[in-house]
Amino acid sequence: MTLSEELKWRGFVNQTTMKNLSALDKTKDKNFYHGYDASVDSLTIGNLAAVMLDKVFIRHGWGTVILAGGATSLIGDPGGKDVERPLQTEEQVQKNVAAVQKQLSKLFGGQVNFENNLDWFKKMSVLEFLRDVGKHFSMTPLVQRDYIANRMGADGAGISYTEFSYTLLQGYDFLKLNEKYGVSLQLAGSDQWGNCLSGVEIVRKVTGNEVHALTMALVINKTTGKKFGKSEGGAVWLDPSKTTPTQFYQFWINVDDASVEEYLKIFTELDKTDIAQTIKLHKADPKQRRAQHRLAEEVTELVHGKDMVAKARAATHVLTGVTPLKEAITAIETLKKEIPVVQCTVRKQIVDVLVEAGLASSKTEARRLLLGGAIYVNNEPASKDVLGESDFHNGWLIIRRGKAFKDSALVQLKT
Repeated sequence: MTLSEELKWRGFVNQTTMKNLSALDKTKDKNFYHGYDASVDSLTIGNLAAVMLDKVFIRHGWGTVILAGGATSLIGDPGGKDVERPLQTEEQVQKNVAAVQKQLSKLFGGQVNFENNLDWFKKMSVLEFLRDVGKHFSMTPLVQRDYIANRMGADGAGISYTEFSYTLLQGYDFLKLNEKYGVSLQLAGSDQWGNCLSGVEIVRKVTGNEVHALTMALVINKTTGKKFGKSEGGAVWLDPSKTTPTQFYQFWINVDDASVEEYLKIFTELDKTDIAQTIKLHKADPKQRRAQHRLAEEVTELVHGKDMVAKARAATHVLTGVTPLKEAITAIETLKKEIPVVQCTVRKQIVDVLVEAGLASSKTEARRLLLGGAIYVNNEPASKDVLGESDFHNGWLIIRRGKAFKDSALVQLKT
């Protein structure tokens, strides 16, 4: 499968300035760049989709430049935003850059060149910016771009010159990387299309070089119609201190049947034959969720490593009742880091345990949940008001509120 064929098959092509995508298949001395935001200190699975796009190009022999937005993150990207974001300090942005670069280094395995646009913008004066960058852009097409026009319209929140200038800064990034590495292609998400055009425009005007841009569509949850990448608790992060490996693994286990094939194409490096076989097995018995389990294992290994896959799988099997608690001594050690742990004595009221574990805000709420059948002990609906000795296995039990396994707690029998 050629590069252009794989990009189409995996669903990575949304918009491009290229007339014929097959031109990408000529990889000799070809380099692309992809910029990453530095407004937070961790990537999310939304960013992971962009990484997987990059990895397709890397597999097909393209040289790679990964650009940290150390300068542009100080400004704030207006694309996809209804209101202006609060500005961050340079110190915080630099910490974010370092943290994200560490994650990217692990994901790419040392096959890329890293740059930070703060390195050239910090030295640029206002006059240099106006003369060397601003003079190459006409205001008319800029104000007509959707994300700017929407903010400037009657119902918009307005846009500051700071945010308005963002597209010029990103355009200049392309010029710098074209000059240093011969970069001829920018990859980005579809919300960056206008900024990509700024880069193509300034490179062609200043150097005469033919360069292009290609964007991928934002990944959408087919069931909800919303942007993919968030759980009930918020964003799904690659940083294990923000989203634990078990929570990460469970997120993928719980994706819907309608989307799982698409996610296998986007978020894994499995080939066409392997994915087709996985989907065939899944459709033969959807209740087994074979496709989701394969997806969870592949993505968790990519982000957290093979050892964490085994631990996350073992912990998930305990939480879901696949592995009896009495056989789960090792998994309990993992769960102790993943969910709340409380101690109690035999005959303790379940409502008290729920409050102590943070699964209910008050005894009143705990009683309502208990009476409503929303409380589970060791994966079975709670049928009594107190915990007995038989509920504990090797001194432990699991109590859960509702069906979401993240709303669980370990209860240790106090001796």
